[in-house]
Amino acid sequence: MNLPNALTLLRIFIVPLLVVVILTNVSENVLGKPRYIVGLGLFVIAALTDLFDGMIARRWKQVSKVGKLLDPIADKLLISAALISLVEHQLAPAWAVVVIVGREFAVTGLRSIAATDGVVISASAMGKFKMVAQVVTVGLLILSISPGQSPHVSNFGQPFPAIQFWTVPELRAAWSHLIGPQPTTWSDWQILLYTAGRAMLWVVVISSIYSMWGYFRAFFSSGFSSGARRKQSAPTAATTSAAATAQFHKN
Repeated sequence: MNLPNALTLLRIFIVPLLVVVILTNVSENVLGKPRYIVGLGLFVIAALTDLFDGMIARRWKQVSKVGKLLDPIADKLLISAALISLVEHQLAPAWAVVVIVGREFAVTGLRSIAATDGVVISASAMGKFKMVAQVVTVGLLILSISPGQSPHVSNFGQPFPAIQFWTVPELRAAWSHLIGPQPTTWSDWQILLYTAGRAMLWVVVISSIYSMWGYFRAFFSSGFSSGARRKQSAPTAATTSAAATAQFHKN
């Protein structure tokens, strides 16, 4: 096993650890550290393996079929597990996570179907941007996990205002502490991080839908082109066969 594949497998093995840390008290009871610190550390390590496995594979010419198969699976496992765990903490709305995870399944299935026909659908620029936005969003939301039993914001689990976000009392207080003379506490920072994470979640949802549309467009364009080429090649082959038969009878 080469190093890039080992990094990809490491990312897969980190996924269950990340879920346990986010959803249980194991980090506080065993490590004596808040779960948002340990969870963020695990998530950052996993995200770095995603950066370096492809870079090392291309630079050292160690690109393999196993790596091509495992790398997207590891990415989807990491993001899906993190987002679903954040739903349990009421830090992300379930509808947004369903859209994001559903998009991952749809694009993966689309690429698999295209691969069976010999059509390769490469990752688009919007798809890469979406992945970066996902990493930033999940990181911000993990940092906003409350270390206690009660959340920082009173409307956790309810629709967070997309436009009039300043109507949340805790956010107004945190912002006044940030720009005013009063000291800014870590709870204030977590509320601000939560707000930034929820705003970034909209970016992820929009980029997910847009990039999925791009992949479907590329798929059907390639499929129709391949079908047209097959239809064009069939008469040509038939004509060549008929000509050969006629030449045989003449001889």
